[in-house]
Amino acid sequence: MNNNYEVIVVGGGHAGVESALATARLGHKTLLITGRIENIATMPCNPSIGGSAKGIIVREIDALGGEMGINADKTLIQMKMLNSSKGPAVRSLRAQADKITYPKEMQKVLKNQANLDIKEAMVEDLIIENKKVKGIITDKLEKIESKIVILTTGTYLKSDILIGNTRTRSGPHDEKPSQHLSDKLRDYGFKILRLKTGTPPRIAKDTIDFSKTKIENGDPKSYTFSHDIKPIYDVNNQVPCHLIYTTPETHKIILNNLNKSAMYGGLDDITGIGPRYCPSIEDKLVRFSDKERHQLFLEPESLYYDDIYIQGFSTSMPKDVQEQMVKSLPGLENAKILRYAYAIEYDAIYPTQINASLETKVIENLFTAGQINGTSGYEEAAAQGLIAGINASLKLRNKEPLILKRNEAYIGVLIDDLVTKGTKEPYRMLTSRAEYRLLLRHDNADLRLREYGYQVGLINEEKYQKLLNKKENIKKLTDEIKNTKITITQNNKKTSITIYDYLKTPSTSLSEILNKNNNLTYEEEVIEQVEIQVKYDGYIQKVKREAEKMLKNEEKQIPNDIDYNKVNNLATEARQKLNEVRPKTIGQALRISGVNPSDISILMVYLRKYYNE
Repeated sequence: MNNNYEVIVVGGGHAGVESALATARLGHKTLLITGRIENIATMPCNPSIGGSAKGIIVREIDALGGEMGINADKTLIQMKMLNSSKGPAVRSLRAQADKITYPKEMQKVLKNQANLDIKEAMVEDLIIENKKVKGIITDKLEKIESKIVILTTGTYLKSDILIGNTRTRSGPHDEKPSQHLSDKLRDYGFKILRLKTGTPPRIAKDTIDFSKTKIENGDPKSYTFSHDIKPIYDVNNQVPCHLIYTTPETHKIILNNLNKSAMYGGLDDITGIGPRYCPSIEDKLVRFSDKERHQLFLEPESLYYDDIYIQGFSTSMPKDVQEQMVKSLPGLENAKILRYAYAIEYDAIYPTQINASLETKVIENLFTAGQINGTSGYEEAAAQGLIAGINASLKLRNKEPLILKRNEAYIGVLIDDLVTKGTKEPYRMLTSRAEYRLLLRHDNADLRLREYGYQVGLINEEKYQKLLNKKENIKKLTDEIKNTKITITQNNKKTSITIYDYLKTPSTSLSEILNKNNNLTYEEEVIEQVEIQVKYDGYIQKVKREAEKMLKNEEKQIPNDIDYNKVNNLATEARQKLNEVRPKTIGQALRISGVNPSDISILMVYLRKYYNE
């Protein structure tokens, strides 16, 4: 190990893993530095990869050449396609991951990766010269130089564990947090915000009465996140989850003890804001007081131990209250709590201080990814880590950054939301955030993004050729069904119709049609793709037209040197927001909260007058 690198990645969570692998695979001497090597790629919260919208992000990570999807496929214990009965825009994979094998397999990949060193240390400061990062300084005052630093610090910046009226300065796994790095970032000019998130209790499996629960099995059909590997799990030997609901007694216990919850009075010095879309059970009861019950899932964490995770039961109540809460649930009357729930409060940066490349605006060559940017979730972190790694490499090679558009990827939506709108609470990706979600489907992630992965160098020739073959077969099958007629019976009359036109009829299946005619042979993913494109063609074309309007606004550049204080008649809020975000295009300016169409009209008149835009 030397003390001079091209890239240093700080943090060994899901963002750090993808960043380090990307830069190392692209030929840059990389150092991954983390507080505890054995905790690289662990899952301190839920034991799953994917979920609504998040599963599509994992597919996008794989399409670009990232590792999360492959590792999830190798280590899952259950797989489901969510919303399989609904339209393709909302279908998404969710895997129950094994909390032992997932990090173990990822650590193997990292340790075998060329150009990558791994070091155990806590980073507490950066080496900064003339607003440009030059390396890092550890808590032992060791200086390590690099051309680029990527911060993926997760929840470890001045993190506190909160249970009832107790506050303990600690990260997940009882790890030592970073005590000074966020203060140093503030000194360097960053605005820092305080966020919080939480986790539920873990229960001993043999103390649960599963007869009072509803079994939730994995799908009988096999799936993969990866576009390149075949399923390696046995669909008939998946580990089940179980569904239960809160009871009136559960609600009574929680509401009677709200003042003891760290979030609701147990501690009066909490400033962190929790996740709106992954709230604690206390939040749910207060915000949705009209609901008689809330669903909870009992999820196995691993094949190697018997801890059961109560999905949806995050809390910061004192331990004695947690005991009462758990025992009020059906099947858990005699449950033994192995690990108590807790909330964690930590520092992050306001994400409007970063560019869409994930390089910060404050310090050159400093990139940030993951929860430091205000997100929650393994998948959102990994996606940012991959993009930060790719763009770090592109900058080292003096190339333009990879900026995914909102109509190209959920990753594009995620990053654009962060850098344009900012966030005051942990950001979670939802399908509703993507206005072009019919274009951003699970089934077409490779068609959308694999070309980019090939261009940056993370997708090899073999994988790229596979993509080209798939595109060719999609076109070939589409042409064939346009020119192949079949005979159907309508109103007691036989009619000749092309397969293409017949496929637009509801409830028709292209695979069934092809099987009956027995003259067209294609892979299942090609057939699926053609069927979706035919059945939803009208909707897809409408969304594409809407996206084209958006892209026209994205082409209208805003000069970097514009002084918004000189733009007369702008609303005060619009002026403040434009100065804060510094949008690159009119399209981005339109998406800033507080900037109205009238402000955009004034801005465009100013640009035409003074910049000939």
